[in-house]
Amino acid sequence: MQINRYIKDISDCIGHFESPLSIRKLSKYLSLNVMENPLVFCVGTDKCIGDSLAPLTGTILERSNVNFPVYGTLEYPVHALNIYNNLRQIKINHPQAFVIAVDASLGHKNEIGNIIVRRGPLSPGKGVGKKLPAIGDITIVGIVEAYKSDVALVIHNVRLSFVMAMAEAIASVIIGGLDMDNPRSRYTGLPLQPGYRP
Repeated sequence: MQINRYIKDISDCIGHFESPLSIRKLSKYLSLNVMENPLVFCVGTDKCIGDSLAPLTGTILERSNVNFPVYGTLEYPVHALNIYNNLRQIKINHPQAFVIAVDASLGHKNEIGNIIVRRGPLSPGKGVGKKLPAIGDITIVGIVEAYKSDVALVIHNVRLSFVMAMAEAIASVIIGGLDMDNPRSRYTGLPLQPGYRP
């Protein structure tokens, strides 16, 4: 989870999770900026509702039988304790991957529910004071709550139904943006096996 620092970046594409028009706009932005061999890297933990946005998104993608690798699900979350190992696995198994990093974020009160897609890497753990490696070629964050001084309390008091709805919206953005009719988003790495696990 991180604190939202993207709102002033004009290269961002921002939309609300409840708006079908926003979902289409975000998918289009992703489609225009993605390259071959996409891989989705979802950072977060299912031990904290506010930080479960990305693992929920990863699980939804996995259950949709997408034909690109997904790291970070409810069953196999990517978090501070195993992030380096997962990054090593990507370098070994998917050296040419174009990484789409997904995470929850804190922002201003009027930003809650926004999904932000931007070019450039994710800085996971920033919102909770952790220094983790920057990840990804494109970042997708969902603003799950307003930033307050007691971050630990804030991220534990987010409603699960809200986070689930945001995860479904982000998964829709990714699936739409990586539509395999788009030649720029083809996955040309090793064939994925049924029940693929990173």
